[in-house]
Amino acid sequence: MIIAGGGTGGHLFPGIAVGNEFRNRYPGTDILFVTAGKELETQILDRAGFRQECLTVKGIKGKGMLETLMALLKLPLSLFQSLAIIRRVSPDIILGVGGYSSGPLCLAGRLMGIPVVIHEQNSYPGVTNRLLSRIADRVFISFEESRHCFSSGTILLTGNPVRDLFKGGAKPLATEKGSLTIFVTGGSQGAVAVNTLFLDALTVMKDRGILPEVIHHTGHRDYERVQSEYIKRGLKGLITPFIDNMREAYEQADIFIGRAGAGTIFELAAMGRPSILIPLPGSANNHQESNAMALVRSGGAVMLNQQGADGNMLAEKIMGFNNDRGLLISMGDSCKKQARADAAREIVDEMCKLIGKNPG
Repeated sequence: MIIAGGGTGGHLFPGIAVGNEFRNRYPGTDILFVTAGKELETQILDRAGFRQECLTVKGIKGKGMLETLMALLKLPLSLFQSLAIIRRVSPDIILGVGGYSSGPLCLAGRLMGIPVVIHEQNSYPGVTNRLLSRIADRVFISFEESRHCFSSGTILLTGNPVRDLFKGGAKPLATEKGSLTIFVTGGSQGAVAVNTLFLDALTVMKDRGILPEVIHHTGHRDYERVQSEYIKRGLKGLITPFIDNMREAYEQADIFIGRAGAGTIFELAAMGRPSILIPLPGSANNHQESNAMALVRSGGAVMLNQQGADGNMLAEKIMGFNNDRGLLISMGDSCKKQARADAAREIVDEMCKLIGKNPG
């Protein structure tokens, strides 16, 4: 099979979860990821043990006129590259996981008569998946809210597959504990605004004599600045540019602070961890805020809008949880109820039916 798409960990990780489900059921399955060849994509797929090939393709959304024109000129080349890959690999089925690199490959697959399915992670789908839904045999969605965005195709609510390391969830939060442990991250690419907001909040808490344990995943681009700020402000914490074992970070955390990508939402649900979510401003159709609301409505999270927020506001929210362990435990239980542990299994079952294979 071919899994096409990427750009961010949020697109790739569900594809990896589906790929691993196929491998676990059918050890001889040959899986190829086709991406745009970003460094982050290569790192993630190398760690997961999957082969990767790249297309000459660029994104269009949010680009200037010249960049858009250059990207459009590359589309025919990426389609020819996709056709060549499909002829050589001869896949039984193609899964598109979103991101601009999935477009040419899925279109090429449809032109060659290969079954094509897509998975949408977010509550509001990206433009690539909205277009591909018109030619896909199945459209798998993570949030019920996204159903109305697809004009055609067989649409199935599966949730967002999480990687094997999150299966089984985490131990419930301890009823009694000393200092609060906070896990903060801006996602696979980091987030300067989240890092700065948390640094300011941690400074406020330090001035008030509150010293939580901190696991701070900064992202590579902001690591040196954040590390320098910790030293300059006299703050303490585990500061790291990348986390290999995300499960361990969630396990140690009493509360999570970060963005509201779909992958994060379903990881939090799988692990049963309460959170303060700071949606990315300007995300396509404000989908991160919509993602966050799925947990907020369940009682498993609170949301802080980045616009107008400052360190004092975030510090007040954190200190409120610091004084109410029962609330944290209740939020963790509510979050856990939103988990979709069988998402990868359901997607693979449907894919097997499409290619005439017993789901097993």
